[in-house]
Amino acid sequence: MWIIEYAYRNQKVMMFIVLLVTWGELSAQSAATTSDSSSVSAWKIGIVSGVTVGAFLIGHAYLNNLWWKGEPSDFHINSTTDYTYALGADKMGHITFAYAATTVYADVFRWCGMDSSSAVWSGAGVAMAYQTYIEIRDGFSADYGFSWGDVAANTIGAALPVIQHYAPGIRPFEVQISYWPSKAYREGAYNSIIDDYTSTTHWLAMSIVDWMPGSWQRVYPPWLGVAVGHSVENLNGLGGGNHVVYLSLDWNLARIPRLAPWLQSLLRIIHLYHLPAPAVKIYPTVTWYGLRF
Repeated sequence: MWIIEYAYRNQKVMMFIVLLVTWGELSAQSAATTSDSSSVSAWKIGIVSGVTVGAFLIGHAYLNNLWWKGEPSDFHINSTTDYTYALGADKMGHITFAYAATTVYADVFRWCGMDSSSAVWSGAGVAMAYQTYIEIRDGFSADYGFSWGDVAANTIGAALPVIQHYAPGIRPFEVQISYWPSKAYREGAYNSIIDDYTSTTHWLAMSIVDWMPGSWQRVYPPWLGVAVGHSVENLNGLGGGNHVVYLSLDWNLARIPRLAPWLQSLLRIIHLYHLPAPAVKIYPTVTWYGLRF
């Protein structure tokens, strides 16, 4: 554990080393695995690197104030409340963030000129690097602790776009998230809505047109799909509460025909968020929604 302790106590030095190594790895990978390395744009990579470093620093400052301003501790692993306090909803959050980060960065790296394989692997690397940093930092917080469950969820989320790249049969599935303020959040029980799992719903969206016979595909709107959602209610932080399951329509606007390429790319990123749609809660009770946010 002394290596982790040193890294934490010397964050500025270690951050510089990590950024330097990451830049070198990305450059080497793009040159080695791209069929035509000259197609990779140095200035685009530079823009992406600059924006990424800026977002990292802003994210660190935000999370430092939100999660890590409490009492520090020696590095430790959370083996008590990790799997109970949010009924697993936090693990779904880790899967969703890693999936979204990998998806976005894969698109960005393709824009930089990388081939699809290099782009999706590089995107997964960026997602895992950031999420692993978060976990190590949690390990020095008395209120949290390092979580192997979170690492596993991060790995699943980052791996899904990679698997989809090589297995076209599961590409109709996409992971999404949505928020709607709960009563507890509105009453000030949480500093941020991302900490309130009762305000959060994680979704698995499915493009059903891809499974239809060819004759049906010609008449069915390709942008209309379905989604299964999961949330939680009545959490007490000690394992109490209940799961909530929804069925919903899903708007995949990137599938609208004849869109401009830039608009299609934008709508594909927007589809990582589940837009309000008609839905029904099927567990633990049945409730119909004209629009479920």
